[in-house]
Amino acid sequence: MNKSTTVFVVDDDDAVRMSLEAMLTASGYQTRIFDSGAAFLESQRDCDAGCIVLDVRMPTISGLEVLKILKQEACRLPVIIMTGHGDIKMAIQAMKDGAFEFIEKPFSKETILGAIESAASAVPMNESVTPKDPALLRKIDRLTPREREVLDHLVIGNLNKVIAFELDISPRTVEVHRARVMEKMKATSLSQLVRMAIAAGLAPPTL
Repeated sequence: MNKSTTVFVVDDDDAVRMSLEAMLTASGYQTRIFDSGAAFLESQRDCDAGCIVLDVRMPTISGLEVLKILKQEACRLPVIIMTGHGDIKMAIQAMKDGAFEFIEKPFSKETILGAIESAASAVPMNESVTPKDPALLRKIDRLTPREREVLDHLVIGNLNKVIAFELDISPRTVEVHRARVMEKMKATSLSQLVRMAIAAGLAPPTL
């Protein structure tokens, strides 16, 4: 992403906002920060350049609601979702609604800056991904039945301990299967794995 463009940071946590503003400014980005989704939506903004870093849990209007409104407004800015522990299912739903990436709090400087750089090549939020990508389907077909079960659970946002309980296996075994799924799918993060599943038209059964 061209660092002359703007990164919009939307989070009700003062410490997170101030930390991100300082980090992004030091890295050469222009920033605009907002303490609520409502304040961001009421602002004047260019929806053709930059990206949005958006928290999930905020009072009055949640990050997911903000995302849906942006889609309705035909805003094309890529959205990076920030999520705390326990918000993974919501973050994954956000990706299905068009978000580009989600990152878990607390995150490192490298993680957030990497996500923002990756947003440079993002598919605009209101352009759909081609469904049932044949190459991705071939990767999914190479998964064992157990690996596919683990993938289905990951795609709906279940944590390792929940997957272990549902499949009656140990958390360590889930970690092994998860690592194999990531390797076979050539995914470097859970968010990338979810994007692949969406692009493949993967619709996991009700679990």
